[in-house]
Parts: sequence; C-alpha cells; structure tokens
Amino acid sequence: MLLRLDPAVHDALAKWAADDLRSVNAQIDLLLRRALTDAGRMPDAAGGPPRRGRPRAT
Repeated sequence: MLLRLDPAVHDALAKWAADDLRSVNAQIDLLLRRALTDAGRMPDAAGGPPRRGRPRAT
C-alpha cells in the first residue's frame, strides 16, 4: 500500500515510532486502531493488534 506523507510528518512519525520501539508500520497500525476505536468504527471482525517481539518458542 502506498502512503503519501509530508516528509516532516513522516520524520515525526518515525521518531515517535523509534521512541516507542516500534516500526513506522506498527506505529501507523496502532494509531489507526486507536482512531477507529475512538470513533466507534472498529469492525468486530478485526483481529487484535499484532504481537510485539519474537514469536514464542513452541
């Protein structure tokens, strides 16, 4: 998916993501989920947020 952002917005988002130890992609996902939930528009079929870190050993 192509996302066009103002370079200054991308830089601020990248810094915020780094401060939270997330990728830019994970930060965008988090922000979109928060916005959907706050607006009461989060679909019931949406899975939970992606797990952070390494997968558990089986």
